[in-house]
Amino acid sequence: MSDDWKRLAAEAALQEVRSGMKIGIGTGSTAEHFVRALGKAVADGLDVIGVPTSERTAALARDLGIRLATLEDLPVLDLTIDGADEIDPQLRLIKGGGGAHLREKIVAAASGTLIVIADHTKLVPVLGKFPLPVEVVPFGLGATRKAIETVLTRHGLPAALTLRGGNDHPFVTDGGHYILDAALGAIPDPDGLAADLVAIPGVVEHGLFIGLAGKAYVAGPEGVRVVTAA
Repeated sequence: MSDDWKRLAAEAALQEVRSGMKIGIGTGSTAEHFVRALGKAVADGLDVIGVPTSERTAALARDLGIRLATLEDLPVLDLTIDGADEIDPQLRLIKGGGGAHLREKIVAAASGTLIVIADHTKLVPVLGKFPLPVEVVPFGLGATRKAIETVLTRHGLPAALTLRGGNDHPFVTDGGHYILDAALGAIPDPDGLAADLVAIPGVVEHGLFIGLAGKAYVAGPEGVRVVTAA
């Protein structure tokens, strides 16, 4: 049923797209539903250019006949449509379960607005139950990890970091970086934590998306609804 809700949310968000638009295309299971819906619309005559947020999204979009470009070609986009792992009442997000949050954030920041698509289980009163991904440079990993732990402790959060993939076979992002997942439980001050994490040398980005989302299409047992910031 969750996959059906994801598909419904993705298809509903397609109404935001008009011919002539330059759009960012997200990554993840919900975003893949959007790519497939967009591909059908393109086959029916919708004229858009997409900027994908991952190699996986790019491959699927090409297979479906969607014209693609990069931010070098199109540095300003009309909108981005992407999924999220958690959404709070202020439309602050945790993203990065798939490891593409750096590119997702770059594309979202280049867009007029970020429109989120999700099933209703992604709505939470407080961010943090989903592990927060922190993308880091492999060089100096130990020092960077220690600095992140210090920041988490200062925020009253557990300094519980896990290298995604493990020490022997760490997960490598499209940008060639590693990810440290932080199991925090709840984040009382997402804005402050976001600023402190990105200030650490060695941290490339993190999965807190603050002030980027304009609305969310959220699907559940009662259908699809549009959510805006409280």
